[in-house]
Amino acid sequence: MTCKRHHLTLLLLPLLILFAVVCAAIFTATDAHALGLPTITFGVEDANTPQQVSNALQVLFVLTIVSVAPAILLMTTCFTRIVIVLGFVRQAMGTQNMPPTQIILGLSLFLSFFVMSPTLTKINEEALQPYMNEQIDQTAALEKAIAPMRDFMFSQVREEELTLLTEITMKSEPTDQKDVPTMTLIPAFMLSELKRAFQMGFLIYIPFLVIDMIVASILMSMGMMMLPPVIISMPFKLLLFVLVDGWSLVVGSLIKSFGP
Repeated sequence: MTCKRHHLTLLLLPLLILFAVVCAAIFTATDAHALGLPTITFGVEDANTPQQVSNALQVLFVLTIVSVAPAILLMTTCFTRIVIVLGFVRQAMGTQNMPPTQIILGLSLFLSFFVMSPTLTKINEEALQPYMNEQIDQTAALEKAIAPMRDFMFSQVREEELTLLTEITMKSEPTDQKDVPTMTLIPAFMLSELKRAFQMGFLIYIPFLVIDMIVASILMSMGMMMLPPVIISMPFKLLLFVLVDGWSLVVGSLIKSFGP
């Protein structure tokens, strides 16, 4: 009980500190003007010049990008395949919520950063840093940032899915990768990732399914039909997974699947 209270205190402490900071900022807001300190204000003002309208639209655009950033991560990176395969591993072992969902998502996120590191490095060198140094404008930076992502998606997309989407969205058949719009490439890439992830999940399920069938047959032959086979087979699944170093095999296969 004491341990639970200690953990609860650790969780509530950051919230209490944040609440105290907000309260202090509210109560001292009037004194900030007297002392000449900078303050932060929120409000809506009339836009009288094109520059003010442009700034407001840029802020709205940034807020929109931040809100849909998780979806962008899912659509244009390797995160989809990794998280689905790791979810299949957990379901195949029948360990319910072990490892927890937070662990699966965290591992998938870091593996995604590992796989995407060459692409992200290229974006940083060719688009972000020149834009931060005011060498290129926003339009050029966006074009240079999209190009490495398109190269990655083209290296992983399957021809069948890309042909399906281009036939639906385009009037003429593209002759080059540059002719394929990004909005057509992204769903084709997503379909390819889903297909590969389910193929890998099927292969992962096979050895665990064999163990379930063997245990069920033995229990039925012994007349223990009322005993759930999952209770007996789970320790053998865990033992098999540990003996073959399952996590290393799964993670290694996932990373190698994104190779050229």
